[in-house]
Amino acid sequence: MNKKDLSAKILITGATGFLGKNVVKKFTLEGFDHLVPVGRKDFDLLNKEDVEYMVRTISPDIIIHLAATVGGIGANLKSPGKFIYENLSMGLGLIEQARINKVKKFVHISTVCSYPRILPIPFKEDDLHNGLPEITNSPYGIAKKTLGILLQAYKKEYNFNSVYLIPTNLYGPHDSSNLDTNHVIPAIIIKTILAKSSGAPFISCWGDGSVTRDFLYVEDCANAIYQATMKINTPIEINIGSGKEILISDLVKLIIRLVDYKGDIHWDVTKPNGQPRRCLDITRSKELLGWEPEIGFEDGLKQTIKWYEKELLS
Repeated sequence: MNKKDLSAKILITGATGFLGKNVVKKFTLEGFDHLVPVGRKDFDLLNKEDVEYMVRTISPDIIIHLAATVGGIGANLKSPGKFIYENLSMGLGLIEQARINKVKKFVHISTVCSYPRILPIPFKEDDLHNGLPEITNSPYGIAKKTLGILLQAYKKEYNFNSVYLIPTNLYGPHDSSNLDTNHVIPAIIIKTILAKSSGAPFISCWGDGSVTRDFLYVEDCANAIYQATMKINTPIEINIGSGKEILISDLVKLIIRLVDYKGDIHWDVTKPNGQPRRCLDITRSKELLGWEPEIGFEDGLKQTIKWYEKELLS
Protein backbone atom coordinates (compact mmCIF):
# COMPACT_ATOMS: atom_id res chain seq x y z
CA MET A 1 0.00 0.00 0.00
CA ASN A 2 1.87 3.01 -1.26
CA LYS A 3 -1.14 5.22 -1.83
CA LYS A 4 -4.34 6.18 -0.09
CA ASP A 5 -6.71 3.21 -0.53
CA LEU A 6 -9.83 4.15 1.40
CA SER A 7 -11.27 0.67 0.88
CA ALA A 8 -8.50 -0.93 2.93
CA LYS A 9 -9.68 -2.73 6.06
CA ILE A 10 -7.42 -1.68 8.93
CA LEU A 11 -7.35 -3.57 12.22
CA ILE A 12 -6.05 -1.36 15.06
CA THR A 13 -5.17 -3.08 18.33
CA GLY A 14 -5.02 -1.03 21.51
CA ALA A 15 -7.53 1.32 19.87
CA THR A 16 -9.05 2.44 23.17
CA GLY A 17 -5.67 3.46 24.61
CA PHE A 18 -3.83 6.77 24.70
CA LEU A 19 -2.12 6.47 21.31
CA GLY A 20 -4.83 4.26 19.84
CA LYS A 21 -7.58 6.88 20.17
CA ASN A 22 -5.43 9.37 18.28
CA VAL A 23 -4.55 6.91 15.51
CA VAL A 24 -8.22 6.00 15.01
CA LYS A 25 -9.05 9.71 14.88
CA LYS A 26 -6.32 10.40 12.30
CA PHE A 27 -7.34 7.60 9.93
CA THR A 28 -11.00 8.56 10.27
CA LEU A 29 -10.21 12.18 9.39
CA GLU A 30 -8.31 10.93 6.34
CA GLY A 31 -11.47 9.22 5.08
CA PHE A 32 -10.91 5.56 5.98
CA ASP A 33 -14.27 4.02 6.82
CA HIS A 34 -13.24 0.36 7.13
CA LEU A 35 -11.40 0.67 10.43
CA VAL A 36 -11.72 -2.13 12.95
CA PRO A 37 -10.62 -0.72 16.31
CA VAL A 38 -10.26 -3.35 19.03
CA GLY A 39 -9.44 -3.18 22.73
CA ARG A 40 -9.03 -5.56 25.66
CA LYS A 41 -12.80 -6.05 25.97
CA ASP A 42 -12.97 -7.32 22.40
CA PHE A 43 -10.09 -9.82 22.22
CA ASP A 44 -7.44 -11.21 24.56
CA LEU A 45 -4.21 -10.80 22.59
CA LEU A 46 -2.41 -13.11 25.05
CA ASN A 47 -4.75 -15.93 24.04
CA LYS A 48 -3.62 -17.76 20.90
CA GLU A 49 -7.14 -18.87 19.96
CA ASP A 50 -8.47 -15.33 20.33
CA VAL A 51 -5.73 -13.94 18.09
CA GLU A 52 -6.27 -16.63 15.46
CA TYR A 53 -10.02 -16.01 15.44
CA MET A 54 -9.65 -12.24 15.34
CA VAL A 55 -7.30 -12.11 12.36
CA ARG A 56 -9.08 -14.87 10.44
CA THR A 57 -12.61 -13.46 10.83
CA ILE A 58 -11.77 -9.78 10.43
CA SER A 59 -9.42 -10.53 7.52
CA PRO A 60 -7.73 -7.11 7.56
CA ASP A 61 -5.54 -5.68 4.83
CA ILE A 62 -3.40 -3.90 7.43
CA ILE A 63 -2.77 -4.42 11.14
CA ILE A 64 -1.58 -1.48 13.23
CA HIS A 65 -0.45 -3.02 16.51
CA LEU A 66 -0.68 -0.46 19.33
CA ALA A 67 -1.70 -2.72 22.20
CA ALA A 68 1.07 -3.01 24.78
CA THR A 69 1.79 -3.51 28.45
CA VAL A 70 3.33 -0.15 29.35
CA GLY A 71 4.25 2.03 32.31
CA GLY A 72 6.88 4.28 33.79
CA ILE A 73 10.10 3.35 35.57
CA GLY A 74 8.29 2.19 38.70
CA ALA A 75 5.97 -0.16 36.82
CA ASN A 76 8.87 -1.57 34.77
CA LEU A 77 10.94 -2.24 37.89
CA LYS A 78 8.00 -3.88 39.66
CA SER A 79 6.92 -6.19 36.83
CA PRO A 80 9.82 -6.89 34.44
CA GLY A 81 8.66 -10.43 33.72
CA LYS A 82 5.16 -9.28 32.88
CA PHE A 83 6.46 -6.54 30.61
CA ILE A 84 8.67 -8.80 28.51
CA TYR A 85 6.30 -11.78 28.40
CA GLU A 86 3.11 -9.93 27.54
CA ASN A 87 4.64 -7.64 24.93
CA LEU A 88 6.48 -10.48 23.24
CA SER A 89 3.47 -12.80 23.36
CA MET A 90 1.05 -10.29 21.85
CA GLY A 91 3.45 -9.33 19.07
CA LEU A 92 4.58 -12.84 18.19
CA GLY A 93 1.04 -14.16 17.95
CA LEU A 94 -0.23 -11.25 15.87
CA ILE A 95 2.67 -11.19 13.45
CA GLU A 96 2.48 -14.92 12.78
CA GLN A 97 -1.28 -14.82 12.24
CA ALA A 98 -0.85 -11.81 9.95
CA ARG A 99 1.62 -13.84 7.86
CA ILE A 100 -0.60 -16.93 7.80
CA ASN A 101 -3.67 -14.94 6.80
CA LYS A 102 -1.82 -12.95 4.14
CA VAL A 103 -2.25 -9.53 5.73
CA LYS A 104 -0.73 -6.99 3.36
CA LYS A 105 1.11 -4.94 5.99
CA PHE A 106 1.90 -5.02 9.71
CA VAL A 107 2.70 -1.75 11.50
CA HIS A 108 4.94 -2.33 14.55
CA ILE A 109 5.28 0.40 17.18
CA SER A 110 8.54 -0.08 19.06
CA THR A 111 9.99 2.20 21.76
CA VAL A 112 12.89 4.54 22.50
CA CYS A 113 13.49 2.22 25.49
CA SER A 114 14.98 -0.33 23.08
CA TYR A 115 18.06 1.84 22.48
CA PRO A 116 21.32 1.09 24.35
CA ARG A 117 21.79 2.91 27.65
CA ILE A 118 24.72 5.06 26.49
CA LEU A 119 24.83 6.46 22.96
CA PRO A 120 25.88 9.69 21.27
CA ILE A 121 23.05 12.23 21.09
CA PRO A 122 20.87 12.20 19.04
CA PHE A 123 20.18 8.44 18.79
CA LYS A 124 20.51 7.16 15.23
CA GLU A 125 18.68 4.05 14.02
CA ASP A 126 21.94 2.40 12.93
CA ASP A 127 23.05 2.33 16.60
CA LEU A 128 19.96 0.49 17.84
CA HIS A 129 21.75 -2.83 18.29
CA ASN A 130 25.03 -1.49 19.72
CA GLY A 131 24.33 -2.44 23.34
CA LEU A 132 21.72 -3.33 25.94
CA PRO A 133 18.92 -0.96 26.99
CA GLU A 134 18.78 0.91 30.30
CA ILE A 135 18.20 -1.67 33.06
CA THR A 136 15.11 0.09 34.46
CA ASN A 137 13.09 -0.72 31.32
CA SER A 138 15.20 -3.24 29.42
CA PRO A 139 12.58 -6.08 29.42
CA TYR A 140 10.08 -3.83 27.66
CA GLY A 141 12.70 -2.46 25.29
CA ILE A 142 14.11 -5.88 24.43
CA ALA A 143 10.61 -7.26 23.76
CA LYS A 144 9.87 -4.48 21.29
CA LYS A 145 13.28 -4.75 19.64
CA THR A 146 12.87 -8.51 19.25
CA LEU A 147 9.58 -8.05 17.42
CA GLY A 148 11.31 -5.66 15.03
CA ILE A 149 13.98 -8.28 14.32
CA LEU A 150 11.22 -10.84 13.71
CA LEU A 151 9.65 -8.56 11.10
CA GLN A 152 13.00 -8.13 9.39
CA ALA A 153 13.36 -11.93 9.26
CA TYR A 154 9.82 -12.32 7.88
CA LYS A 155 10.55 -9.78 5.17
CA LYS A 156 13.64 -11.72 4.15
CA GLU A 157 12.05 -15.18 4.21
CA TYR A 158 8.40 -14.50 3.33
CA ASN A 159 8.52 -11.00 1.74
CA PHE A 160 6.10 -9.95 4.47
CA ASN A 161 5.46 -6.19 4.39
CA SER A 162 5.79 -4.25 7.62
CA VAL A 163 6.62 -0.91 9.23
CA TYR A 164 9.03 -0.50 12.17
CA LEU A 165 8.61 2.77 14.05
CA ILE A 166 10.50 3.85 17.18
CA PRO A 167 8.58 6.59 19.00
CA THR A 168 10.09 8.65 21.77
CA ASN A 169 8.26 9.47 25.03
CA LEU A 170 4.70 10.54 24.19
CA TYR A 171 2.45 12.96 26.04
CA GLY A 172 -0.91 14.63 25.56
CA PRO A 173 -4.57 14.60 26.62
CA HIS A 174 -6.22 11.28 27.54
CA ASP A 175 -3.03 9.77 28.96
CA SER A 176 -3.10 7.73 32.18
CA SER A 177 -4.09 9.30 35.49
CA ASN A 178 -2.61 6.44 37.53
CA LEU A 179 0.46 7.68 39.43
CA ASP A 180 1.58 4.08 40.03
CA THR A 181 2.02 3.31 36.33
CA ASN A 182 2.11 6.50 34.26
CA HIS A 183 5.05 8.26 32.63
CA VAL A 184 6.96 11.38 33.65
CA ILE A 185 4.87 14.18 32.10
CA PRO A 186 1.46 13.02 33.33
CA ALA A 187 2.96 12.18 36.73
CA ILE A 188 4.41 15.69 37.16
CA ILE A 189 1.27 17.39 35.85
CA ILE A 190 -1.00 15.43 38.20
CA LYS A 191 1.22 16.05 41.23
CA THR A 192 1.44 19.76 40.46
CA ILE A 193 -2.29 20.26 39.86
CA LEU A 194 -3.19 18.38 43.05
CA ALA A 195 -0.54 20.22 45.08
CA LYS A 196 -1.86 23.58 43.90
CA SER A 197 -5.44 22.55 44.62
CA SER A 198 -4.65 21.32 48.14
CA GLY A 199 -2.14 24.03 49.03
CA ALA A 200 0.68 21.51 49.48
CA PRO A 201 4.07 23.23 49.98
CA PHE A 202 6.03 21.01 47.57
CA ILE A 203 5.85 18.22 44.99
CA SER A 204 8.13 15.19 45.06
CA CYS A 205 9.85 14.04 41.85
CA TRP A 206 11.89 10.91 41.19
CA GLY A 207 15.67 11.10 40.79
CA ASP A 208 17.66 14.32 40.75
CA GLY A 209 16.40 15.96 37.56
CA SER A 210 19.72 15.65 35.74
CA VAL A 211 18.59 13.32 32.93
CA THR A 212 17.17 14.43 29.60
CA ARG A 213 14.25 13.23 27.51
CA ASP A 214 12.78 13.78 24.06
CA PHE A 215 9.00 14.30 24.16
CA LEU A 216 6.47 14.10 21.32
CA TYR A 217 2.84 15.21 21.34
CA VAL A 218 0.61 12.19 20.75
CA GLU A 219 -1.18 13.67 17.72
CA ASP A 220 2.17 14.15 16.00
CA CYS A 221 2.95 10.48 16.59
CA ALA A 222 -0.43 9.46 15.15
CA ASN A 223 0.35 11.54 12.05
CA ALA A 224 3.70 9.75 11.68
CA ILE A 225 2.01 6.36 11.95
CA TYR A 226 -0.42 7.38 9.23
CA GLN A 227 2.36 8.54 6.90
CA ALA A 228 4.39 5.38 7.48
CA THR A 229 1.37 3.15 6.85
CA MET A 230 0.81 4.89 3.53
CA LYS A 231 4.43 4.93 2.36
CA ILE A 232 6.53 2.14 3.90
CA ASN A 233 6.55 -1.62 3.13
CA THR A 234 9.81 -2.75 4.67
CA PRO A 235 10.84 -2.90 8.36
CA ILE A 236 13.65 -0.38 8.29
CA GLU A 237 13.88 1.26 11.73
CA ILE A 238 12.45 4.80 11.71
CA ASN A 239 12.70 7.15 14.69
CA ILE A 240 9.63 9.21 15.57
CA GLY A 241 10.55 12.02 17.95
CA SER A 242 10.92 15.76 18.39
CA GLY A 243 14.67 15.80 17.77
CA LYS A 244 15.06 17.93 20.91
CA GLU A 245 16.04 17.06 24.48
CA ILE A 246 15.07 18.73 27.71
CA LEU A 247 16.41 18.30 31.23
CA ILE A 248 13.84 16.77 33.55
CA SER A 249 14.57 19.55 36.05
CA ASP A 250 13.68 22.11 33.38
CA LEU A 251 10.57 20.13 32.45
CA VAL A 252 9.33 20.24 36.06
CA LYS A 253 9.96 23.98 36.27
CA LEU A 254 8.08 24.54 33.01
CA ILE A 255 5.05 22.54 34.17
CA ILE A 256 5.04 24.35 37.52
CA ARG A 257 5.03 27.68 35.67
CA LEU A 258 2.23 26.65 33.32
CA VAL A 259 0.10 25.34 36.20
CA ASP A 260 0.93 28.48 38.20
CA TYR A 261 1.98 26.48 41.26
CA LYS A 262 3.96 28.43 43.88
CA GLY A 263 5.40 25.52 45.87
CA ASP A 264 8.83 23.88 45.87
CA ILE A 265 10.34 20.81 44.23
CA HIS A 266 11.74 17.98 46.35
CA TRP A 267 13.91 15.53 44.41
CA ASP A 268 13.75 11.97 45.75
CA VAL A 269 17.26 10.76 44.99
CA THR A 270 16.45 7.31 46.42
CA LYS A 271 14.48 6.73 43.19
CA PRO A 272 16.20 5.92 39.89
CA ASN A 273 16.80 8.49 37.16
CA GLY A 274 16.60 6.00 34.30
CA GLN A 275 18.58 6.45 31.07
CA PRO A 276 20.97 9.44 31.35
CA ARG A 277 20.05 11.08 28.04
CA ARG A 278 17.45 10.54 25.31
CA CYS A 279 16.99 12.35 22.04
CA LEU A 280 16.16 10.85 18.65
CA ASP A 281 17.62 11.74 15.29
CA ILE A 282 14.58 12.22 13.03
CA THR A 283 16.42 12.67 9.72
CA ARG A 284 15.14 9.33 8.42
CA SER A 285 11.49 10.10 9.23
CA LYS A 286 11.78 13.43 7.44
CA GLU A 287 13.31 11.79 4.37
CA LEU A 288 11.17 8.64 4.14
CA LEU A 289 7.85 9.87 5.52
CA GLY A 290 7.95 13.59 4.77
CA TRP A 291 7.04 13.99 8.44
CA GLU A 292 8.16 16.16 11.31
CA PRO A 293 6.43 17.38 14.49
CA GLU A 294 3.92 20.22 14.22
CA ILE A 295 2.93 20.86 17.85
CA GLY A 296 5.35 23.01 19.86
CA PHE A 297 6.31 21.60 23.25
CA GLU A 298 4.88 24.40 25.38
CA ASP A 299 1.65 24.46 23.37
CA GLY A 300 1.32 20.71 23.76
CA LEU A 301 1.90 20.95 27.50
CA LYS A 302 -0.76 23.66 27.83
CA GLN A 303 -3.32 21.45 26.09
CA THR A 304 -2.33 18.47 28.23
CA ILE A 305 -2.52 20.45 31.47
CA LYS A 306 -5.93 21.83 30.52
CA TRP A 307 -7.24 18.29 29.98
CA TYR A 308 -5.83 17.02 33.31
CA GLU A 309 -7.24 20.02 35.19
CA LYS A 310 -10.69 19.15 33.87
CA GLU A 311 -10.24 15.48 34.73
CA LEU A 312 -8.91 16.03 38.24
CA LEU A 313 -10.81 19.10 39.44
CA SER A 314 -14.23 18.96 37.81
